Amino acid sequence: YEELRQTVLRTIRRGGKVIIPAFAVGRTQEIVYSLHRMINEGELPPLPVYVDSPLAVNVTEIFRQHPECFDEETRQFILSDRHHELFGFHRLIYVRSVEESKALNERCEPMVIISASGMAEAGRILHHLKNNIEDPRNTILIVSWQAPNTLGRRLADQEKQVRIFGEEYFRQAEVVTIGGYSAHAGQPFLLQYAQAVANQAKRIFLVHGEPRAATVLMEKFAENNIQRVSYPTLQQRFTLPQP
Repeated sequence: YEELRQTVLRTIRRGGKVIIPAFAVGRTQEIVYSLHRMINEGELPPLPVYVDSPLAVNVTEIFRQHPECFDEETRQFILSDRHHELFGFHRLIYVRSVEESKALNERCEPMVIISASGMAEAGRILHHLKNNIEDPRNTILIVSWQAPNTLGRRLADQEKQVRIFGEEYFRQAEVVTIGGYSAHAGQPFLLQYAQAVANQAKRIFLVHGEPRAATVLMEKFAENNIQRVSYPTLQQRFTLPQP
């Protein structure tokens, strides 16, 4: 939360935009909620915040329809908010049309743009990156794990030259990575889940993680007597036992 606040403040002071590639389900709503709290409490000035993703707009409406799923802290926030609204505040704009999205790149004042996709491989975020990556006033804020060989990973790795829509761009914008918003289960939760299914699972495959982390997790599984665990290589095949 504090890293997000400091990043936005630093960018505002130099007159730039904060460009956030974010997944439409979950991550976008978390960031909007955090910014709402900051502006409500005077921790940030009321700058424009744009959610530029039709899917994220639709998903946010689903979140709104199910307040029974919120925790007590969130429910108290809604009660205390002057609009009694979690995902709506002054100067928060949800963008649906292509024309509105394109118009954001004509504006020069400080703002936050949250757009999909979360790994910057497709969608409207590519246009925002293309138009803002070479301006040193701006910040590209990475709030999700980035898979290898994606544009998001190249940005997170602070590469100075990246390709967008087939063209080379020299990154001048600051890149900030915040790990605290990751929604991935940590090692203890993965171990707990594996223990719960170990007697029923024919085999456990680790398919969403990098080699070093996967190797450590496999060692943890072995220490806890969890068998039949594999970390597949590209195009490796397995035959599962019949019931």
